[in-house]
Amino acid sequence: MIAPLSAAVRDRPPPTIAEHVIEVVGLTKRYGRTVIHEHLDFDVRRGEIVAVVGGSGSGKTTLVRQILGLERQTSGTIRVFGQDTASIDAHTARLMRSRMGMLFQQGALFSSLSVFDNIAQPLRELGRVPRALLRDIVMLKLEMVGLPCKHASKMPAALSGGMVKRVGIARALALEPELLFLDEPTAGLDPQSSEEFVELIATLHRALGLTVVMVTHDLDTMTSLSTRVAVIADRKVLVAASVEEAAGVDHPFIREFFLGRRGRRALQALPPERRAKLPPAALASASSEVSL
Repeated sequence: MIAPLSAAVRDRPPPTIAEHVIEVVGLTKRYGRTVIHEHLDFDVRRGEIVAVVGGSGSGKTTLVRQILGLERQTSGTIRVFGQDTASIDAHTARLMRSRMGMLFQQGALFSSLSVFDNIAQPLRELGRVPRALLRDIVMLKLEMVGLPCKHASKMPAALSGGMVKRVGIARALALEPELLFLDEPTAGLDPQSSEEFVELIATLHRALGLTVVMVTHDLDTMTSLSTRVAVIADRKVLVAASVEEAAGVDHPFIREFFLGRRGRRALQALPPERRAKLPPAALASASSEVSL
C-alpha cells in the first residue's frame, strides 16, 4: 500500500539530478501550414520532475508525443538516453520505449480488459512471462499505487476517476521504466483525490528514482511537484527553470498564468524560503486583482 511506501521514503532525499536523458534541439513541427513548434529547445536531466505548461494549442502534448516516438518531428533533433530517435532502428526504438512509461489523460484504460489485464498488457507484449511471475508483478504494481489487490478483477467502468489514474500509473510502471510521462495527471479529480495523487507521484519519484515529465495546467500540481517548469509559448520554450524564476519572466502568457489570482494563490503556498525568491507581483494578495 502507498501509506507504508510513503512512510518508508519520507526521509529519503530526492533523486540526484544527473546527466541529460532528453535533449531536444531546434525542434520544428508542422501540420501542413500550421506551425506548432519552431526551433524549440528542451532538456530533462535524470532525477528531475519537469512540468510542461502552456496555453491551449501550444503543443505541450505534441512535444511529448514526439519524444516518445509516436510522432515524427518536421526538423530538429530529439535525443533520448543519448540516442537520436530519428536514426535508431526499430529494435532499438522498442527497447528505448520499454524504458519509458506514459500516463495518458483520463487514464486511457482498455474498457474491455480488467484491471489485471490492463496492467499486464505491457508485460505480455514483451513475450512469454510465466503466469505466476506475471501475477506477482501485477499485484506488486497495484500495491505500489495504493490499490488493494481485490481490485484486480474489476473492470474500468467500476472504478472511480482516482482509481483509474492509479491503475494507469501501475500500467505505466509495469516494465520498470526510468522515465515517466504524465499528461494532465490530476485533470478531472476532486481536490482530495488530486492531493492524494500528487503525493503518490512524489512518493514514487523518491522510491524508484524516476525522472518525470509532466504536462499540466494545474498550478497546485506544478508547484507541489516540479523541480523545473518549462513554459511553451510563441512556438518555443520561453523558459525552463524553477517555478520562482519562471514566474519572474516578463511575457504576457507568464504574467497571466503565474501572476493571476489562481497563480498567486498557488505560488504563495510555497515554503517561505521559496516564496522569498518570487517576484513582488506574485506576493500580492491572492484575493485582489493586480496590474499585469
